[in-house]
Amino acid sequence: MQSPGKALKEALVCAQNEERLTVGVYESAKIMTDDPDSVSFCVLAVDEEFECDIALQIHFTLIQSFCFDNDISIVRVSDMQRLAEIVGDKAGQLEDAHCVLITNPAEGSWEDPALEKLHLFCEESRRLNDWVPEISLPGR
Repeated sequence: MQSPGKALKEALVCAQNEERLTVGVYESAKIMTDDPDSVSFCVLAVDEEFECDIALQIHFTLIQSFCFDNDISIVRVSDMQRLAEIVGDKAGQLEDAHCVLITNPAEGSWEDPALEKLHLFCEESRRLNDWVPEISLPGR
């Protein structure tokens, strides 16, 4: 398999182009509550600045639990700035890239091969008891 980081970047860019990205902890929680079946993949991002943020850690625990209960693949990235660069708007006005959701493609549309690779990566990680594997995003 190609690097999981490269597959994640491709899946994020594809989802963004198709308007299937939700960025932000609160926005993600709302989608998960309102329409959990629409969520295909979850990315949690932590950087050193927020590692001690107890409220964020509680949100992450709840989001992870929700993902496990609803069979949603989930990964962590440690470079929130890089994630924000990939999913942010051109003006760089993205303050909360701690949680990013990829929703399912529209019925009958082409399945995203990068997303399929990520699901397989997550399945393999779970078999090895790594329930929230960490992925490194590639540089520019």
